[in-house]
Amino acid sequence: MGTTALVLPLADPAADLETVGGKGASLAKLAAAGLPVPDGFHLTTHAYRRFTADLDAELRDGDEDAIAAAFDRRDLPEDIADALRAALPAGPVAVRSSATAEDLPDLSFAGQHDTFLNVSGEEVLTAVKRCWASLWTTRAVAYRARHGITDVAIAVVVQEMVPADAAGVLFTANPVTGARTETVVNAAPGLGEALVGGTVTPDEYVVTVDGAVRRSGGSLLSDARVRELAALGARIQDLYGVPVDVEWAVAGGRIAVLQARPITALAEVWNDTLRGDYLWTCANLREAVPSVMTPATWSFARVLAQPPIGGHPTSGNIGGRFYLNLSAALAVGQALGLARGGFMQRTVELYFGRIPAGVRVPPLPMSRLAVLRAAVGAALPFLRQNREFRAKIDVLLASAPARADRLKAAFRAASTPADLLALWRSDVHDVLHVDAEVFDAGARNGSMSSVKLRRRLVKLVGEDDTTALLTGAHGAAGELESLGPVLGLARLQRGEITREAYARQYGHRFADEFEVSAPRPAEDPEWPPADDVGVDPEELLARQAAVRDAAWERLRAAHPGKVARLRREVDKLAALARERERARSEFARTFAVLRDFLVRAGEVTGHGDALFFLPIEETLRVLDGDETPLASVPARRAAYDRYRALPPYPTVIRGRFDPEAWAADPNRRLDVFDASAAPPGDDVSGFPGAAGVVEGVARVIHDVADGAALEPGEVLVTTVTNIGWTPLFPRAAAVVTDVGAPLSHAAIVARELGIPAVVGCGNATTRIKTGDRVRVDGGRGAVTVLTAP
Repeated sequence: MGTTALVLPLADPAADLETVGGKGASLAKLAAAGLPVPDGFHLTTHAYRRFTADLDAELRDGDEDAIAAAFDRRDLPEDIADALRAALPAGPVAVRSSATAEDLPDLSFAGQHDTFLNVSGEEVLTAVKRCWASLWTTRAVAYRARHGITDVAIAVVVQEMVPADAAGVLFTANPVTGARTETVVNAAPGLGEALVGGTVTPDEYVVTVDGAVRRSGGSLLSDARVRELAALGARIQDLYGVPVDVEWAVAGGRIAVLQARPITALAEVWNDTLRGDYLWTCANLREAVPSVMTPATWSFARVLAQPPIGGHPTSGNIGGRFYLNLSAALAVGQALGLARGGFMQRTVELYFGRIPAGVRVPPLPMSRLAVLRAAVGAALPFLRQNREFRAKIDVLLASAPARADRLKAAFRAASTPADLLALWRSDVHDVLHVDAEVFDAGARNGSMSSVKLRRRLVKLVGEDDTTALLTGAHGAAGELESLGPVLGLARLQRGEITREAYARQYGHRFADEFEVSAPRPAEDPEWPPADDVGVDPEELLARQAAVRDAAWERLRAAHPGKVARLRREVDKLAALARERERARSEFARTFAVLRDFLVRAGEVTGHGDALFFLPIEETLRVLDGDETPLASVPARRAAYDRYRALPPYPTVIRGRFDPEAWAADPNRRLDVFDASAAPPGDDVSGFPGAAGVVEGVARVIHDVADGAALEPGEVLVTTVTNIGWTPLFPRAAAVVTDVGAPLSHAAIVARELGIPAVVGCGNATTRIKTGDRVRVDGGRGAVTVLTAP
């Protein structure tokens, strides 16, 4: 122990874990950093050890009531009591336990020890003894036993009482989805103890990285206050270096930090369906990104995403797969007046297919004016850039191969992490963003004209001939880039080009060309294959040209005066199609460059393929000497492998979607998943508390005193849980409560133990009976009654 002092000031440098416990050490760190922590002091573990020096027999016996009685009977030694009295402020205080195994990076001990609020004078001495005694409650002893902790002591933190108008908890990462890009704030009136204890259902706010605020009911806090809390959380996260949960209070318009600790059970969940009720689609995306993405790939793919609309995402990661948010896209289209005449519907159908019958597009919870403001604000800079890149797209596409070769040579020459970091900052970052703009400009070229022209042609000649007329992108005017690899292979086999030329032109093209962890074909010395391509693709193209020519003849016969103009329009669209395909090919080449960058970074740092499991921002930190992000790699690798083992998800997803539960359902559909249509009349819904799906027999318990009735493996269903219920959790297969929120103790403890939990259902104890067989889906916040007893 660094000191034998009985009392230390709150921010004292000697206030370390062994001396003042986990909570005390955390508060000392916060106070020393200048954060708004209520003033106070520590009663150190030295005082506790003095008090319990001759209580070994009682502590070994382990009887909670006997230990509490022994502590109550014994007076504090006079020097400890005097030190306490001398340090006390004039007003009421909060007396908080702080054990040496509490608030650690891997164990929170949330709610295991006692806190006493609004304590004054001599009552503080009694509260101190009760805090010490709480180290030996049944729940605390059981918790330590489960985690193999034997050597423990306890300090006490005494702080000025905050007369809170509102209080709550914030997480700097979403505790349900695992998203590090969201801060979740829960708030309740007053001191917030009811919120933390799970006895009230709070207001909840989600703050995205761009500062947008999403609400799930309630108006206790303004958006400005929520953003202020999120900014405070970000400061504390920077101080700790990891995501944290923070207990806070607001009094007289000022925020106070009451406690902060690392999040100990943050899920590694890649699931943006948990962010709200939206309609998602991967149609027209799955062909480009057919597999589960690594975190590195997702961080690069995000540069293509449009900005959120009022905090609502325009694209998302669902179980590692790329989806677009049709709710956001359609909201923008409607706000711009594009829904009139069915134009928006035809555009969606052209690019993403028809929305399945019976599936409703959930609207964004925003007014048309709010959507319009958000969309215009995000769109204007984008449209200006898009026009600029369209004007010079030919030059940029022509220079792309040489640019890629130059960067690859620079990577090979880089011998240190610092060299690569400098290359990223000077070249690679700009290349990624410029090439993304070029790809987007090419992808959007002609999209509106294509919709309108197709509609006119269908009216004139029908669907079949329209399809034939619009197939002329590959022809005398130019090669369609996506046909290049197969046409080139035929030319290679005819001896018209060399293997080196073929590899340079097409060595970056393959099914997973946008996944940076996947080796490119050109990396294989045996590639390209020498096998015969089979049917000559030139023959197939000639056959289709004949079909197209026949369609033009029929159009000429029926509408001779319209052929010339329509031919010009079709030829223009064909040229734009070739440009789109060329832009995609060069963007795939950019991803090959990004792969080379990460492979070389893995070589010079010695971390190999681990860097594929870091977003690029974290890889840059590793190159800069900070290896903290690497601690996340095992969990991310496991999540990647878990999602990779699942079949491809439905093309269209509505609402909350659990990939693993869907994959396990023998009646699953591959085209659509609609959460809003799933729950039958006997289902119960609430907040997702802790992820996971389990089936079991329900046990409804209204009083913790009846907890012995819970059999191992049963689903605990109750009105509300607090820290007194914790010893029951290890016996439960899952936990379901009427009252609570994702940040209440029931959810926190369930997540830490790996038990699925659904909290804040409102009616679980009235809808579910003891003996019912139920399925608890903690990730969706849903409980299904399968059979009655």
